[in-house]
Amino acid sequence: MIKIKGVIFDLDNTLLDFMKMKEFAVKAAIKGMIEAGLLIDEESAYNEIISIYEKFGWENQKVFDVFIEKQIGRVEYKYLAAGIVAYRRAREANLMAYPNVNKTLMALAKLGIKLGVVSDAPSREAWMRIYYLNLYHFFDVVITFDDTGERKPSEKPFKMSLDALNLKPDEAIMIGDWPERDVVGAKKIGMKTAFARYGDTFGTINSGADWDLDNIYQLVLIINELNGNA
Repeated sequence: MIKIKGVIFDLDNTLLDFMKMKEFAVKAAIKGMIEAGLLIDEESAYNEIISIYEKFGWENQKVFDVFIEKQIGRVEYKYLAAGIVAYRRAREANLMAYPNVNKTLMALAKLGIKLGVVSDAPSREAWMRIYYLNLYHFFDVVITFDDTGERKPSEKPFKMSLDALNLKPDEAIMIGDWPERDVVGAKKIGMKTAFARYGDTFGTINSGADWDLDNIYQLVLIINELNGNA
């Protein structure tokens, strides 16, 4: 029986609740812009900003510029500054790891399991989130879109992470919240897969993963069982 020697984690909605953070931050930004004098309805503004993110990408830095220009025909920097400052404050206050993330990473590290991250986020954003959550010391490798130029389910990020950890595909488990990217991409190269059901925002019924996790700590139990640890 091949022993598990490594775990690769997706970042957003797997280690941290990205969508919850985004929701709080956007709502705070809207309140900030209203307080600065922008005449908008909170609910419709929220829906519009989320649709701009969905169109241009969740990491796009110009979303509020686009939104304000749509409202008044130009970018008014008073409103923009108010929105960005409120957004950043709320983002930092609401950027949290899921329950048992620290406990799980600590337990895996004690077992001698190599740990990595594969994320479609840009390097700067991924590393800032990892440092903000104080998780940086756990990971032997962090592979982002900037490192590969390819998004999951491309095989490239998975292969690059395994090469950096000096692992074969069947010695590692990939865990993520997006089956079409995390599970499909990892399975393509022969990795075992776990679905972070606790972070699912799509209402996934059948993940196609080897394991569905309601709690990230289940990973420790699975690896102990596979590796024959008492």
